Amino acid sequence: MNARNFILILLLTLTCGARGEALDYHQFGLLGIQDAGRRKPVDTFARESLLRISGGATYTGTNGRVWTAPDFLLSALFGTNDWKAEPLVLIPYHPLTAALGLDVQRKRFSLNELAGATTLPSLIQQATALTQQQKEVPRELKEAENLATRMEALGHLMDDSAFSIVPPPPTGTTDRWTVPSPDNGAYDQAGYKAAMDELSLMAQAYNAGTGFDFSLHAARLRKALRELNPGVYPTDSMLQLEYTYNHVRAFSWAVGIYALAFVLLLIANAQTGPAKILTATGLTLAVAGVLMHATGIAMRCIIAGRPPVTNMYESVVWVSFGVVAFAFIFLVRYRALTYLLAALPVSLTCLLLVQQLPVAMPESIDPLVPVLRSNYWLTIHVLTITLSYAAFALAMGFGHIVLYRFIRNPLNAAEDATLHFWLYRILQLGVLLLATGTILGGVWANYSWGRFWGWDPKETWALIALLCYIFVLHGRVVGWWDQFGLALASVVCFCAVVMTWYGVNFILGKGLHSYGFGIGGEKYVAGFVCVDLAYVALAGWRYRKAAPLLAAMEAEEEEEDEMSRV
Repeated sequence: MNARNFILILLLTLTCGARGEALDYHQFGLLGIQDAGRRKPVDTFARESLLRISGGATYTGTNGRVWTAPDFLLSALFGTNDWKAEPLVLIPYHPLTAALGLDVQRKRFSLNELAGATTLPSLIQQATALTQQQKEVPRELKEAENLATRMEALGHLMDDSAFSIVPPPPTGTTDRWTVPSPDNGAYDQAGYKAAMDELSLMAQAYNAGTGFDFSLHAARLRKALRELNPGVYPTDSMLQLEYTYNHVRAFSWAVGIYALAFVLLLIANAQTGPAKILTATGLTLAVAGVLMHATGIAMRCIIAGRPPVTNMYESVVWVSFGVVAFAFIFLVRYRALTYLLAALPVSLTCLLLVQQLPVAMPESIDPLVPVLRSNYWLTIHVLTITLSYAAFALAMGFGHIVLYRFIRNPLNAAEDATLHFWLYRILQLGVLLLATGTILGGVWANYSWGRFWGWDPKETWALIALLCYIFVLHGRVVGWWDQFGLALASVVCFCAVVMTWYGVNFILGKGLHSYGFGIGGEKYVAGFVCVDLAYVALAGWRYRKAAPLLAAMEAEEEEEDEMSRV
């Protein structure tokens, strides 16, 4: 008897009454499961599964019922809803929807509808053939592969083949977890039967909507499964830590706190008189936001057992933290509130971006690819590179403030030498970190790939970004441009960082750094770049219009200097 038949037998034991709506999924979420090469709580597995398939944290069915991730998982496993008929599977790319002959006004479709898309198999075959030939795979074909993955994931949930909650036997030769089955001679039969009995009782309680019994048997099931192999099953503390991480949503809290802090500091900065209370409150909230942000990163590091910079989601979260952390360091050093006013909106934008693009930048914690399995090099190289992105992002935010002052009053902005000195310091820090990180990357490349430099797209664009900023600093020292040129360059040159950080992975999709590749988000990034360049153009027009007055002011200052020397 296979596992699918065993689950069907469990269904025969379920009561026929209508299921309640107020179940507590905490104990069920703390069950351990092996998925994608990692042991994790079922709560994480349910969230990742629903997000991967539908692109959302919850799903609203055709009957209006809102399904949470654990409820969806249990229903798919136990067959309490016709999920083949639910428009659940996401297709985020409209050209693929059109190519499949589906309604382009919709984003989600049912398995029954997708079964009628006869062109999908041929698209997947084309993608596979191009991959085998090591040729570039068009976006439409990549999205077709992703669609097939979503359909397969939903199918595995419904046939129970993904519910690997049974740890391997202590005397076995494999570490692969298995799905529940009625009999398994590799385990102590009394202990295994106790676990399966608890699974059956939990299924009954779920269908009946009996909250107390559901939680009780879920907790007993976890205990029984752990006793099958205590050395492999995750500890309650680690399961609880990841469950807490999932539900605390530290980065979402950081967004709200940063937003409130920025508003208060902005109002305080605009006051003509003293605004000590607003400033103190804003600073306090900013500190609270940093602590919440750091808490989320620390929890993720403990769960993953590595630095949080191995995919785009983690790097964006880390860089957004680095922006605010650097702002506080400069704030303490120079007593300049402008650093926080520049950092908070940048960090806010980063965190909001990853929340708006959960499909393009999934937050799942995945095992490391072989080339990254060195925490030493991962820490010193990748953290250094990403911290340079944080410094340049802070400089970009600071540059916006300087350009705004030139737009508002070019004469006053040009006279504020302190403001430009502060911006110069940030750029120096970014160049130092990027240069160090690039050299360390070459050392790691020699260690991993047997060559120091290979003109890989990631390496090439990192070098381009570094040369751009070195050129900016050098030009300022030798007098090729003034303070306005430095502010303008701090914004424009960040496009090179965007290309290095996002463009290589999500647009070019080539090179040895394939572990960071992804698709999606082009509209958001392109929109940001276009708006930024328009802002720069406005500042340039305003500066050019005021150029005669600035030249006259400089001539007057030189004349005064000569008179004072005489």
